[in-house]
Amino acid sequence: MKSLLVLMLIGQLIASNVAPLGKYSAAERRHWAFQPRANPEIPALAKSPIDAFILARLQKAGFTASPAASRATLARRVYFDLTGLPPTPEQIKAFVTDKRPDAWMHLVNQLLDSPHYGERWGQHWLDVVRYAESDGFEYDTHRTEAWRYRDYVVRAFQNDKPYDRFLEEQIAGDEIAPAEQELLIASGFNRLGPLRKNAGNQEVASSRNEVLTEMTNAVGAAFLGVTLGCARCHDHKFDPIRQSDYYRMQAYFSGTLENDFPLTPSADRAQWEAIVKPIDAKIKTLNGELAKAKPDEKDAVQKQIDDLEKSKPPVPPTIFAVKNDMAKATPMHLLARGDFANKGDSVSMRPMGVLLADGAPESNETTAPRTKLAKWVTAKDNPLTARVMVNRIWQYHFGKGLVVTANDFGRMGGRPSHPELLDYLANEFVNSGYSVKHIHRLILASNTWQQASDTVNAKAEEQDPENKLLWKFSRRRLDAEEMRDAMLAVSGNLNPKAGGPSVTVPLEKELLVALYAPSQWKVTPDLTEHNRRSLYLLVKRNMHLPMMEVFDAPDGLVSCARRDTSTHAPQALELLNGTFSNQQATAFATRLDKLAGNNLAKKVDHAFLLAAGRLPNPKERAAALEFARTAQPHEFALAILNLNAFMYIN
Repeated sequence: MKSLLVLMLIGQLIASNVAPLGKYSAAERRHWAFQPRANPEIPALAKSPIDAFILARLQKAGFTASPAASRATLARRVYFDLTGLPPTPEQIKAFVTDKRPDAWMHLVNQLLDSPHYGERWGQHWLDVVRYAESDGFEYDTHRTEAWRYRDYVVRAFQNDKPYDRFLEEQIAGDEIAPAEQELLIASGFNRLGPLRKNAGNQEVASSRNEVLTEMTNAVGAAFLGVTLGCARCHDHKFDPIRQSDYYRMQAYFSGTLENDFPLTPSADRAQWEAIVKPIDAKIKTLNGELAKAKPDEKDAVQKQIDDLEKSKPPVPPTIFAVKNDMAKATPMHLLARGDFANKGDSVSMRPMGVLLADGAPESNETTAPRTKLAKWVTAKDNPLTARVMVNRIWQYHFGKGLVVTANDFGRMGGRPSHPELLDYLANEFVNSGYSVKHIHRLILASNTWQQASDTVNAKAEEQDPENKLLWKFSRRRLDAEEMRDAMLAVSGNLNPKAGGPSVTVPLEKELLVALYAPSQWKVTPDLTEHNRRSLYLLVKRNMHLPMMEVFDAPDGLVSCARRDTSTHAPQALELLNGTFSNQQATAFATRLDKLAGNNLAKKVDHAFLLAAGRLPNPKERAAALEFARTAQPHEFALAILNLNAFMYIN
């Protein structure tokens, strides 16, 4: 007992051993990411400022840039970049034969206006904010209305909502316009993190601490590109972020509470609860029986649960949002080792001190605290926010950012490969009114992005094998959603319907039994819905579709700054033996039969045009014809969907 008291006392001393408002040395403030953005001089080397900065570094290294890729290659590349879908052979031909001098930018603008643009770039943002439609942890309860946030993000990118406004609405939409549904939906950002609902008699204060931690850490990683969460238990080991900074930032969220804003009258909600409450009680009992049931009894118990789930009336619609109630605000203290029971000094609201003057005062804002935070995050002179976002945009176009650690601009993160270019783009972003599409146009108009990927340059390969200086375009594999969507597109099965509640597709029985409550996985009855874009599939934290899992889709537990691209045997097994890939191969074979009939040469050409965006080369044609003569149509189609030419962007 004495030792416990001693430890608690030590913890309190550690927590309180912080200057009330903190001071920062010149060395701490000197780190590049905390410095004001520069106005770099553009080298007089190219018409495009992007090319000028890139060429300056290439010349210094003694490298030369690669020639431009072919028009067909560029068309396929830009379609996937901006829409996440493959172009049709007709769309490629239209661009290749377009003689207008502005043909390229005409295509770029056409794709930026495509409704599929918002879907593709919305998916990138959902990775960053760790979007999912379930709580995670043991129960992994379904968040039935979270899809509205996903659709909000798609609309925001589609309409090129100014990025500063986009962030402000997510941080504080409910405060800015509490009666406006769009902004309430945006505020659901603050509830996207995993939520622990199990653990029996878990301490309420502990649960609340976890919720506040999720809110605070998300702003640091997603918006500011700093590992703010590393200062939760102690001063940051590497960056000038004090533990007091962490809890002062968290103080902005102290009065933030869940708000399932009803979209139906209260009487309807009460009627629904009266019907569902006894059903849920029966399901809870049956789940207990299921856990104890013998193997030969499990199916019968599970059927009872499924029948009860099906008997529930639809959940009354709500908006997955938050609200501010400072009367119920959590008192904010420094917590020794992040322990909610080990409180130190009391603190109030204030942004990160390293970006403020020493001695900058705290605030006790009660009316709209998160709005104040949002205005600081999006201020034009904030050195982090614009840099972080243009770096993300660059990353999704080139495969890696100018700063390779997109969520960490701190000392342990990567340094900018082209710091002047980063600041140039950030300045352009701010001056354009925070237009994401403006940055797209700058990048896509550059020769740097339009370079070929197959250039042979022995010196560059030896000295810059990772292509950090961008002497060529780095080919990349399709990500999980692109691969699934491309299979649907080339097979002719893609359902282009946009928005609305998420789709739940069938799952193998062996996977279903791994769920805490298999009854939560309610397959969407309309089979045509199963062929919608991957963006609209249910995102459950504790259960991913096999294709999403093996091709590195994020788990939704933490912010995904950049997806890994792994290569392993289960990927080949999924593509060759998976239910989905074989279904699409069958449909693809039927489509090829309609296009080419029994003409094998035509079939091979159509297969490559649809799947790879080009005709096969002589070696590919010979191998494909030989295989097509003896293989079943389904086998041939499946082989085409396993080609590198289908799975990679050059």
